[in-house]
Amino acid sequence: MKSAFWKTDWFLSAAVAVLVLFIGGSDLMQSLERKAYDLGVQSSSRAPLDRIAVIAIDETSIANIGRWPWSREIHAKMTDLLAGAKAKLIGNTLLLFEPQVDPGYQYIIKLIEIAGKAAPPAPNADPSSAPAAPSAEHLQLVALLKEAEQALNTDGKLAESFGKAQNVVQPMLFTLGEPRGKPDKPLPEYVQKNALPVKAAGEDLPLQTASVQYPVEVIGTRVAALGHLNANPDVDGGIRTEPLVLQYFDQLYPSLSLMIAAKSLNLGVADIKVKFGESVSLGKLNIATDPVLQMHTYFYKDRADKPAFQVDSFYDVISGKIPADKYRDRIVLIGATAAGVGSTSVTPVSPSMPPVLTLAHSVSSILQEHFFVAPTWGWMVERAVFLLIAAYLIVLLPRLSAGPGAAVTGGVLVALIATHFALMVVPKQGLWIQLMVPCVLLILGHAALVTKRFIVTEGAKLKSDETSAESNRMLGIAYQAQGQLDLAWDKFRQVPMSPAVMDNLYNLALDFERKRQFNKAESVFRNMHEFNPKYRDLEQKLSRAKQLSETVILGGAGASHPGGTMVLGGGSEKPMLGRYQVEKELGKGAMGVVYLGKDPKIGRQVAIKTMALAQEFEADELVEVKERFFREAETAGRLNHPNIVSIYDAGEEHDLCYIAMELLKGADLVPYTKPGALLPMDKAVSIVARVADALGYAHKQGVVHRDIKPANIMYHLDSDTAKVTDFGIARLTDSSKTKTGMVLGTPSYMSPEQLAGKKIDGRSDLFSLAGSLYQMLCGKLPFGGESMAQLMFKISNEPPTDILSVNPDIPPGLVAFLDRAMTKNADERFQTGEEFAAELRAAFSGRAAPDGGASGGVDISL
Repeated sequence: MKSAFWKTDWFLSAAVAVLVLFIGGSDLMQSLERKAYDLGVQSSSRAPLDRIAVIAIDETSIANIGRWPWSREIHAKMTDLLAGAKAKLIGNTLLLFEPQVDPGYQYIIKLIEIAGKAAPPAPNADPSSAPAAPSAEHLQLVALLKEAEQALNTDGKLAESFGKAQNVVQPMLFTLGEPRGKPDKPLPEYVQKNALPVKAAGEDLPLQTASVQYPVEVIGTRVAALGHLNANPDVDGGIRTEPLVLQYFDQLYPSLSLMIAAKSLNLGVADIKVKFGESVSLGKLNIATDPVLQMHTYFYKDRADKPAFQVDSFYDVISGKIPADKYRDRIVLIGATAAGVGSTSVTPVSPSMPPVLTLAHSVSSILQEHFFVAPTWGWMVERAVFLLIAAYLIVLLPRLSAGPGAAVTGGVLVALIATHFALMVVPKQGLWIQLMVPCVLLILGHAALVTKRFIVTEGAKLKSDETSAESNRMLGIAYQAQGQLDLAWDKFRQVPMSPAVMDNLYNLALDFERKRQFNKAESVFRNMHEFNPKYRDLEQKLSRAKQLSETVILGGAGASHPGGTMVLGGGSEKPMLGRYQVEKELGKGAMGVVYLGKDPKIGRQVAIKTMALAQEFEADELVEVKERFFREAETAGRLNHPNIVSIYDAGEEHDLCYIAMELLKGADLVPYTKPGALLPMDKAVSIVARVADALGYAHKQGVVHRDIKPANIMYHLDSDTAKVTDFGIARLTDSSKTKTGMVLGTPSYMSPEQLAGKKIDGRSDLFSLAGSLYQMLCGKLPFGGESMAQLMFKISNEPPTDILSVNPDIPPGLVAFLDRAMTKNADERFQTGEEFAAELRAAFSGRAAPDGGASGGVDISL
């Protein structure tokens, strides 16, 4: 079922386009356009007109000449210096809108008026007589007053300097705004002569003004030209344009920069032509403008820490430190740069530019035609680009996948920005096409579409994640039930935390504890603790798991016994070996610990013998040893004899290998080999005969025990049950040496061929069994030595100690039996377990019943 149209990608893109079009004329968007304009100005590089020089009224000048404002006599002196040096033009930006009157000047004027009305009467003169001629003293006084008047008339002095120079251009200042009525009075003639010879008419008019300030008459009549010094800041307060022409009611007045450029070319207002809404011409210079006749001024960058225009201190020039001849044939602009004297403006190349420097940039832009052009057809290009971007967002982008869509959008954005800068930088008169609104549309449209897709995808992903999380949780439970705890942990970690998952993880951590993997249990508990530290007894469990993971060593180098000892009880979960739950420790053997275990599935109790093979063998041998272990365990597991312990399972858990076997009552025969604790002779013979039968059966199955000794024969006295254990263990390394220096197999019971490292068979087991019988009969080993080497030599080369010397009660038949069973040559011994058992029974029967009866009623035919 199709979605509603307002949910589609194209509708979203269209909505964004309408929104951007609506806000395109806002101050925010215009500020963005202006910022891009500034970057374009800063990216271009053009040289300013070197004929322009600036004389700055700076802090140094005010500090040396005196506080501002200065007497206009000082400016007259500067004008005279520059005029004498033949400066081409002097653009003085001082605002001389009011006369400068010295406080004493007014009194001098009054005195001159009084003195000029009449001469004083002569002493003792007749009052009725005719007035007398002024006396010499009176005339001298009048002359002195007139001399003082000339000295104090600074406006007159400045006007006189301007008149002599005949190349000074002064500013006017208009108030921008539409006039409400008609002017109070016509402007003075000396002002109106600077108006352009064209009247304001039509729709495309310059900026309108309501009032104007101009220099006082005494000065204004002596300057070469007047021009306005108005600026029209943009929406962000920056100065980027110069109003070349302003409208004052029906008159048009040029800017100061335009008049300076005209006078520098020996042109006047009659040479300034206006094409309303398009441009202003000055002789052969054509200055493209915006619809209100504003020029987009080019602002020159400073180079190598030097200002774009040469700026000299007013004081350095007037004091002669800088010779005035430097300004010959130059356009000299005079204005304030000192802080607090006048205002500054923000421009594309400076955050604080004095008006005199702004004027320098404008004059250079006009004379070199370096201004920027915002063509009248530019709006059509801007609209066309906007529509193309909108069409891309509505039609093409929804059909693109994320990667290609991002690539195309990025490419178009780079192309728009590059075009903007190229148009401003490359041509002499840079073109300014406003492309930031299309760029904003492209970015917002792409972002809106990507966000929509992300939200939709996230919604679908959220549903998918919920389904996936539940699947992972169920898989984790399944793996845990199968004993694959690591896989279960991997699955549970992919599920967001919840009370149900906390329960699952708690049980998993307990299972890790049962398997003695306390570090993994700690990881699970720690993960749970980050979500809810107050869950059940979690803090106690975490602390204990951390303690055990740091202190319990199982099969490590620091273990006190091979295989270590599992932690049983003390608040921890009972450990697990494979599927078997370890209940308690039964005892320790040469290679490991034996535990009482339980198969929880069927409730059967087993004996679990552990072997820390990693502790006993080098790393390069360990893999092969483990393979032999499982192969031998499998072989031994196939043996089914009443006198052989049944093996149920074998496996590897963490750092231990283990064998789960039949749980036997009783203990091994080692205690019955000690003097004073020997079994009755008939029981000893009966046990060994049954073991020989079991060995015969195993040998026929191709299994050689290799380590027959009393410790590997389990016996229960009450039930008179004997069983052989540890089949195949001695075969793990073929008697090779382990890391701990222990030789597997017991040398005291080994056959000569086993000690010699020859290939052995069942007859070797029978030799060891005979040695075990010898010890059970007399309480002493058949061979003894002070060292291992001596012992091995005696086994290989000397007969056993005469048993009668230890126990004289041994019948001759058993003595003869033992001599044959422990002969050095295997071919001369009993060849099978069955033969061994039969001969043993026969030898004992001959002693016990000379009359054919049984000894003591004991049945030794088993």
